[in-house]
Amino acid sequence: MQLQGSCHCGAVHFTVDSPGPQPYQRCYCSICRKAGGAGGFAINLLADNNSMKITGKKNLSVYQALNDGQPSKHRRYFCKKCGSHMWAWNENWPDLIHPLASIIDTPLPRPEHFVDIMLDSAAPWVALHGGENIELCAEYPNQSIEDWHKGYGLWQGED
Repeated sequence: MQLQGSCHCGAVHFTVDSPGPQPYQRCYCSICRKAGGAGGFAINLLADNNSMKITGKKNLSVYQALNDGQPSKHRRYFCKKCGSHMWAWNENWPDLIHPLASIIDTPLPRPEHFVDIMLDSAAPWVALHGGENIELCAEYPNQSIEDWHKGYGLWQGED
């Protein structure tokens, strides 16, 4: 599925192909929560970095957090003009890009299941979601985004 996204002010637009466009994984880590999360969490999607086309690239800025005093391998991209958190990229998986569901303009499918992750980092004011179709994870889960989509019959990529 091709996704189209943009920042709030319109200075940055992009398209990217996603075999796993279901916005299901809510991350409560302190970086996602503080850098761009609303409601105390952020939802990243999985996409093919090689398919990404960006207009307004000059308006992007990158934030690279420190982990134990060392630069993280994870980079978060923002619009310089309005501050919208756009996507994340990790040098360990250079072919993948993780746009935030909140900046996608293409209608996304509504998930029936969620995985709430990094709950040990959730802000104390956050009321966690309740329901039967929510898996709760103190840390990052072992199951990949691809495997989750495949398990629910939602994977749109090649096998």
